[in-house]
Amino acid sequence: MSQPVDSAVSAVRTYVQQHRAAFLDDLAEWLRIPSVSAQPDHASDVRRSADWLAARLKETGFPTAEVWQTPGAPAVYAEWPSDDPGAPTVLVYGHHDVQPAAREDGWDSEPFEPVVRGNRLYARGAADDKGQVFFHTLGVRAHLATTGRTAPAVHLKLLVEGEEESGSPHFRALVEQHADRLAADAVIVSDTGMWSEDTPTVCTGMRGLAECEIRLYGPDQDIHSGSFGGAVPNPATAAARLVAALHDEHARVAIPGFYDGVVELTDRERELFAELPFDEQQWLRTAKSHGTLGEAGYSTLERIWARPTAEVNGIGGGYQGPGSKTIVPSSAMVKLSFRLVAGQDPEQVAQAVRDWVPGQVPDGIRHEIAFSPATRPCLTPLDHPALQSVVRAMSRAFDAPVRFTREGGSGPAADLQDVLGAPVLFLGISVPSDGWHAPNEKVELDLLLKGVETSAYLWGDLAEHWRHAT
Repeated sequence: MSQPVDSAVSAVRTYVQQHRAAFLDDLAEWLRIPSVSAQPDHASDVRRSADWLAARLKETGFPTAEVWQTPGAPAVYAEWPSDDPGAPTVLVYGHHDVQPAAREDGWDSEPFEPVVRGNRLYARGAADDKGQVFFHTLGVRAHLATTGRTAPAVHLKLLVEGEEESGSPHFRALVEQHADRLAADAVIVSDTGMWSEDTPTVCTGMRGLAECEIRLYGPDQDIHSGSFGGAVPNPATAAARLVAALHDEHARVAIPGFYDGVVELTDRERELFAELPFDEQQWLRTAKSHGTLGEAGYSTLERIWARPTAEVNGIGGGYQGPGSKTIVPSSAMVKLSFRLVAGQDPEQVAQAVRDWVPGQVPDGIRHEIAFSPATRPCLTPLDHPALQSVVRAMSRAFDAPVRFTREGGSGPAADLQDVLGAPVLFLGISVPSDGWHAPNEKVELDLLLKGVETSAYLWGDLAEHWRHAT
């Protein structure tokens, strides 16, 4: 017979508190490894971080814990089958590499020597992402200890990559190579955050990304603007006109076909976004901006979470030095990025851009377009049973209702969804003040332990409700 909810919660919290000190000691040991994937001098540290995690997962109880090599930094894979053959399979994703950090960047203490001040743990990787990966180790132990199980209620897998902070250049190939072993009914991404300490939230999706550089060529060399200006096409002027044509008067992207397939926000989703305690003036201060601007008919949160965008990341051409140089430049360039939402195909968007650009360029200007590898958007419907399990588990841990957000950025989670064909859910406990990528990165210890609790409740809830839903 299952325990009443209140006694189950009490048992998990007691277990977590009893093992809190050892858990934090282990996390601090991992945080001392400067696994900076972007710096070649730390390549051995990234390998050491992977080895450390694989060994600790073995100690946690995972029968399988392996270091997977890539052409770059290694990833860690672990697997713990359930005793129930019919249980769902869940893959947890995170990363063990971190951003560069040095004391002279503005840290109050050594970035790779963890320090607890008050109820906060300061160190590079404390929130992004070692702390959020590691809470699953104590979470699964609490799950087993308080339910009497010898194996998780779900077939539990972990994939912890080592190159996320370097753009995950080898991640998709790694997932494709090991797709059979990584196969899952749902993916849990623990590399995200919450709205605030007192507003627990679950992210339901991330935008995709397509980027390109457009180069425009006019005369074969810079030429005299007095002798030739006004009589030959100027590539810098063409670049400016192209950028000006990118949006219409309502700040909608003016490229034909750009919005094809876009999954529109439902009325309920818009209501849920509006319920969040959003202070637009505070948001503007954080953005270092002096005003808002975007697609007409949508709020700021809707624009950055659920609407596709086109941004000019760079524009240049001609003379850039001091003083003047009266020329018609021989070339110019524009760098564009497109944030994509559910329903958009990056390849279709890229083709729409390729079809649109020639109509914006005058005769006599030659152009080239180069797209970088794209990231697909991902979105999980609010009524998905796996998402509801995450919400219930987090609500029990926080003793509070859970609200919904999305992420305006992009990440490798979409590769997992695309290759594995599984829904992606986000479980993170970090808050904006944690300072990802900044000096004095930290994690709130109370929230970190709430992450442990959420993990402990989640596996049983998924096993129970997934079976009923399917």
